[in-house]
Amino acid sequence: MTGSTRPPLDGVRIIELAGIGPGPFAGMMLADLGAEVICVDRPGGNPWAVQGHSIMFRSRRHLAVDLKTAGGAAVVRRLCADADGLIETFRPGVAERLGVGPEDCMAVNSDLVYGRMTGWGQDGPMASMPGHDINYIALAGALHAIGRKGEPPVPPLNLVGDFGGGGMLLGMGMLAGILAARAGGGGRVVDAAMIDGVSALMAMFHTYRAEGLFTEERGTHLLGTGAFFYDVYRTRDGQWVSIGAIEAPFWQELCDLLELPDDLRDNQFDTANWDRYRRVLAERIARYDRAELDTLFLGSNTCYAPVLSLAETVDHPHHRERGTFVEIDGVVQPAPAPRFDGAAPTTPRARRSPGADSRAVLADLGYTDDEVAALVDSGVISD
Repeated sequence: MTGSTRPPLDGVRIIELAGIGPGPFAGMMLADLGAEVICVDRPGGNPWAVQGHSIMFRSRRHLAVDLKTAGGAAVVRRLCADADGLIETFRPGVAERLGVGPEDCMAVNSDLVYGRMTGWGQDGPMASMPGHDINYIALAGALHAIGRKGEPPVPPLNLVGDFGGGGMLLGMGMLAGILAARAGGGGRVVDAAMIDGVSALMAMFHTYRAEGLFTEERGTHLLGTGAFFYDVYRTRDGQWVSIGAIEAPFWQELCDLLELPDDLRDNQFDTANWDRYRRVLAERIARYDRAELDTLFLGSNTCYAPVLSLAETVDHPHHRERGTFVEIDGVVQPAPAPRFDGAAPTTPRARRSPGADSRAVLADLGYTDDEVAALVDSGVISD
């Protein structure tokens, strides 16, 4: 096996107009893969991005710009001249009003990939409306399907809309656009809408629905807590474990280890009895502490895992051996992913404060000391 010590996105430059949620997540993923990401903050920083976002802003250089000024917009356009891509998370039309929309930025760089991250998309009757993850996954049909039978829908944190259907979608769109631009296809505008991304994530369930295998009743499906062999169970010591023994060999081995009765073993897909079987399996699991089940199932083919808290994950032997988490300046956080040739592509750097790199970034752009001083004195730039 041969591999390069260079990160896969080494030599890629991304300008990120700082936002919250999926935009920073896409920027983090690109920076983790080795792209140079220059984050354009508002002076003083975004108050909404202070709590809970520091990890997602890791490995950036930070330039603080007042985009409400003509001088600030001019700085961003100058940044775009030598960039591969730009990320913005404003509502439709805002970037254009600020003078940093696609036409403005691509006028100085026809190969620029302009990534737009929104919930509703750039057009449609709801495009200008506010919203959050819970609203986008609701409109896409995902929220309706998540939860237990007879109970309300359960929001799955903001993983499905903001990050799975949003930030990941934007990151993939940016990379596809950059590949096309470098192949001579010119720049692109990437319309990454969370309702589109979440709808794409639901592709398998649309297949089931088309085949008559998916009803609208929540909590009755194989992967949605309907199947008793694909669910979570409470242990004797008040902890939880997950069981995902769908395939027959895995189910049979689980039955062996837990010494389950033959009617469960032989009638796994007898949906009429799933609720009764669930009670039997719950009673059997409740005889054990979670640690006992960890030992019982270790090395088995049963599709079992303990339900860990965030604090517990960092100490689990599997995560420790793989280096799933790293500690940067005292903050434990996920390591960059995916891996290349068995190793993480980069070592993250802690988030820097808004404007920490303003003067250095401007110097790299060719601004003189006097020009930088004038921008700072006028409030266009902060450091």
